[in-house]
Amino acid sequence: MKNYLEIFLDSMFRVAGAPEQMTSFINCFYELFICDSPEIAGFFADTDMSRQADMLAQSMHEMVEFSTTRVASERLRQVALRHSRRERNVPPELYQKWLASLVAAAREFDPQFNDEVELAWRVVLAPGIEYMKFRYDRF
Repeated sequence: MKNYLEIFLDSMFRVAGAPEQMTSFINCFYELFICDSPEIAGFFADTDMSRQADMLAQSMHEMVEFSTTRVASERLRQVALRHSRRERNVPPELYQKWLASLVAAAREFDPQFNDEVELAWRVVLAPGIEYMKFRYDRF
């Protein structure tokens, strides 16, 4: 039986294994996320979305690594700093919307998506989300 990390990684490969798949998946995610609320849309008003897509892919990698090692890399620390109250002031409650949008995009792109796959996404990304939320007021 596969563990949640393996289930998550299998799903990630199905939704973003090829470069064109990754682009479509990320575009879908951002469409869902930005349309979720005017507050979220405001954070992306003057954003280079191509660069943002690259940053999301890198951040996802960092969050998966954090989930497995429980060690925050310097890159994850920098992402948390950029999103903290001190810099971009991204409220911690938006991380649940971020996760919900990622899960919704995965549901759309993964032909094998089911409850176990959804749970795997949530379990694997939860430690990184908690790290980001914790760091919000601590820089």
